[in-house]
Amino acid sequence: MGDKANVKHSDDQHFSSTVLKQDGPFLVDFWAPWCGPCRALSPVLEELADLYEGKIDIVKVNVDENPETASKYGVRSIPTLLLIQNGNVRETQIGLLSRQQLAAMIDRNLN
Repeated sequence: MGDKANVKHSDDQHFSSTVLKQDGPFLVDFWAPWCGPCRALSPVLEELADLYEGKIDIVKVNVDENPETASKYGVRSIPTLLLIQNGNVRETQIGLLSRQQLAAMIDRNLN
């Protein structure tokens, strides 16, 4: 179950430099390996990362290993998806979303 190169990973130490200090947009997936819906979402995110390559970066943050970042964004349940642009959260979705719902979320926030 290896992630494709288009899906990036970040951690507490690098989140600011990889996401917040970049222009974006970024779709950030807060997840954990034990979370079934998170695992179900993974191939969908890989597909969207390929589809939207050059338009948006998809970044995964493991909440077990990176509690600081999850806490900063008030992540209480996973998967939680944040669309971040220029360091600001533009949209939040919680729970397992379909490919169509995720694509619509990305499309709404691409200008």
